Amino acid sequence: MFKVISKKEEVEFDSLDLAMQYAKATNLFVTIKGNDFEVVGMFGVDTVADGKCPDGVAYDWNKASRIGQTKR
Repeated sequence: MFKVISKKEEVEFDSLDLAMQYAKATNLFVTIKGNDFEVVGMFGVDTVADGKCPDGVAYDWNKASRIGQTKR
């Protein structure tokens, strides 16, 4: 059994695949709880186009600015 928990509701599924599909469809921050694990997040946000995530939030993370800096 896998539970998908959001602020609005809690729904149970027989498989992790079904739980993930539901989580993607809700487009909400959810928790998926199984017997041995728990995973949280918004599922399905996998593209950035024109500097924005699918929900319209600006994507400004830059790896180059976070590596190679000297330590003081």
